[in-house]
Amino acid sequence: MKKSRETRRVVSASCSTRNRQRRTLIMNSWAKPLLLFEVTLFAAASLVHSGVLPGGYEHARAATAEGLIAVVLACGIFACLFRPAWTRSVALAVQSFALFATLIGAFTIAIGIGPQTMADRVFHLLLLLVLISGFVATFKWNS
Repeated sequence: MKKSRETRRVVSASCSTRNRQRRTLIMNSWAKPLLLFEVTLFAAASLVHSGVLPGGYEHARAATAEGLIAVVLACGIFACLFRPAWTRSVALAVQSFALFATLIGAFTIAIGIGPQTMADRVFHLLLLLVLISGFVATFKWNS
């Protein structure tokens, strides 16, 4: 018994919707923890540069910038919680902002304006690696 063209279209649309929902669930399962990890990294950096965590690395402008990035990433997590369908777009947006701001921070270190310790250089490299990896993974995710 052959299926009619309309029946095949409905079945195909139904499968497509199920696949999209499944991909969204998977995306939601790893995107929020990744953003939370990034928030933690930036919050820790802000606390170090403000002198709350181990001393000797105080730098007010760096603390402010990293704190702002942490807040933007945290807002992204809340947006993902309240609008799960937007997870990919929100993750791309907030990670783009964080990556751009971190590149500015790395540039200031490179030209001698920002903090000049080896710990800052290594930590900025780690931040860049995490952000680039997260951005690429999110960008490549089909939704």
